Amino acid sequence: MGLVMDERGIPRQGYEITNREGEVVGRVTSGTMSPSLGHGIGMAYIEASYARADTALQVQIRHKSVACHVVRFPFYKS
Repeated sequence: MGLVMDERGIPRQGYEITNREGEVVGRVTSGTMSPSLGHGIGMAYIEASYARADTALQVQIRHKSVACHVVRFPFYKS
């Protein structure tokens, strides 16, 4: 699945993805800053029950929970 960051931050490979209760529900496989979207984006393995578009999650970046949401590919439609 795809992730788009709702707050400042870039998801990087290996970062944990958690739900609102702080339970680990996935892991980032790759990520970068998207100049077109103006946000950090990433790809991730996410538990099936959370792998729906617009599901709110958090990426653990440097011991801080940073808000993101699940998106379908492609990230940007021209």
